[in-house]
Amino acid sequence: MRALLQRVTSAKVDVEGQTVGQIGCGMLALIGVAEGDTQEDADWLCKKIVQLRIFDDENGVMNRSLMEIDGDLLAVSQFTLCASTRKGNRPSYSAAARPEFAQPFFDAFVKQLAETLEKPVPTGVFGAMMQVSLVNDGPVTLWLDSRNRE
Repeated sequence: MRALLQRVTSAKVDVEGQTVGQIGCGMLALIGVAEGDTQEDADWLCKKIVQLRIFDDENGVMNRSLMEIDGDLLAVSQFTLCASTRKGNRPSYSAAARPEFAQPFFDAFVKQLAETLEKPVPTGVFGAMMQVSLVNDGPVTLWLDSRNRE
């Protein structure tokens, strides 16, 4: 699994002109499900997302997690995060999980995030053309890959 995380003051996702998910202060998580992802990948990524200390404490130091600030989380499925640009100029998406696996896996992952945070986690619409708007705070943007745990 791959995730692009952005600390935000607000974020929303629209589908066909309608807002389907929206948050205030917290984190936007763009999530890519890859072929061969397992529950172990989901567990690791869930823990990282909710415990990353990227929010400022009273001294202005990034020392608090999403859980500690009771922040919001917007999760958006994005298969293009699994792209390979190794050859040529057209990305290959062959590493992305097929939709019949990726959608239930993503849905279960969002449920896991919501249970961990003890609050709803809004999402986009799986497979839809979405417009994502955000105000990146900092900016703070991080890349996570469950198969390259750096």
